Amino acid sequence: MRTVILTLPYPPSVNSYWRANGHRRYISPEGVAFTKEVSVIVKNKKPKTFGDQKVAISVMIHPRSRRKFDLDNTLKAILDALMKAGMYDDDSQIEYIEIARGEAVDGGKAVVHLYDYIGEEHGTIWPYR
Repeated sequence: MRTVILTLPYPPSVNSYWRANGHRRYISPEGVAFTKEVSVIVKNKKPKTFGDQKVAISVMIHPRSRRKFDLDNTLKAILDALMKAGMYDDDSQIEYIEIARGEAVDGGKAVVHLYDYIGEEHGTIWPYR
């Protein structure tokens, strides 16, 4: 089973990732910067990408502090940035998502594991264990 492990910067929350100007929605400068950073990390690591295959993803969010935050608000920026970096063709390919809160670290980070999705036809919906 293919596994790709990436350590990414702490992602912008969904609340700061998107901006609006009238009826137009766009990615904020913070979101654009995060996406560029992820692209550089992927380019430097040179992992085998998933193309159009089904993907499972596990994310450990290490916050910048022990302050409370909504864990799910960090996911959208990560999924979009990985797609734009070429790890998979479209985030609709993600069949399984697991996210957890890790220990706080200076600056924060996200540790991402991407896997080939095994699927129910192989007796399990879990990508690993």
